Amino acid sequence: MGFFSKFLPKRKPVEIKNNIPKEKKNIKKTFGVYCHQNHGTSGETLCPKCTALLATVMLKMNKCPYGITKPICDRCDRPCFGTGQTKEFLKIMSSSQKRMFLEHPIMTIKHKLAGMGVDYAKYQQQKKVDDKAKARAKAKDKKGKKEKKETGKE
Repeated sequence: MGFFSKFLPKRKPVEIKNNIPKEKKNIKKTFGVYCHQNHGTSGETLCPKCTALLATVMLKMNKCPYGITKPICDRCDRPCFGTGQTKEFLKIMSSSQKRMFLEHPIMTIKHKLAGMGVDYAKYQQQKKVDDKAKARAKAKDKKGKKEKKETGKE
């Protein structure tokens, strides 16, 4: 393999991308769409309630425990804000999905793909945990059967 490795392209190391600015931009646009549709605002302005929630979300995103490797907020295991604000945030994100697809289709598709990636990563992680648990149970069962055979002989 040493001879052919000269001709094969070299693998680039995996780059960790900072998704926080893109996520913030998506959330701001989603809040704008939601507030314009439900609270009658226009342009860049949001109602006071949406502005306060958006400010909280943006502030908490900066302190996210995942850092730059954070998943998208609506798929996160540990939301950064309180339960009431999380419910309100998820309500805004889910209720403005159709409208976002009409106004920002490419951004919406990219966001959906990112969400699918997070879901797949969680699935793989859970699969590993389940496989380890099955292997431990199988080893424990084998050990128990082996001990039974040994005690039966003596």
